[in-house]
Amino acid sequence: MGPAAMPTNNSAPDYAGDIDVRQAWDMLTADPKAQLIDVRTAAEWTYVGLPDLAPLGRQVHAVEWQSFPSGEINPDFVRIAGEEMKRAGAPNDTPLLFLCRSGARSKAAAIAMTRAGFTRAYNIAGGFEGNLDGEGHRGNVNGWKASGLPWRQN
Repeated sequence: MGPAAMPTNNSAPDYAGDIDVRQAWDMLTADPKAQLIDVRTAAEWTYVGLPDLAPLGRQVHAVEWQSFPSGEINPDFVRIAGEEMKRAGAPNDTPLLFLCRSGARSKAAAIAMTRAGFTRAYNIAGGFEGNLDGEGHRGNVNGWKASGLPWRQN
């Protein structure tokens, strides 16, 4: 892997580190085993959109970290995500790239999967929608959508 796949922030000992959306795309492009796990809610996937990995011949794994509207942590997240990785043929040293709205839930998911034995669990900083802009809107400053990466809406 080249420098684009290296974490941009200091790696915490409890997960592989933070990468930005471009680094995530580069890693997904360079490594056909790398997996993208979107941990947002079903409502977000439906109404806001999902990354589109069709240009890479792959699909996003959609596994909720928290339930909507309660905000409760999904107690089955690690089991479900682990089963998805097994079906995808992704061993424990496969790069797993976790995405949420702006990077907080995905960091928690990366930590959980690292604790479950996955050694290369990354958080995609900036997430799908990114940070709020000066007018309080997401999707304009940073993140998957604002970076012009492929995405779709149902």
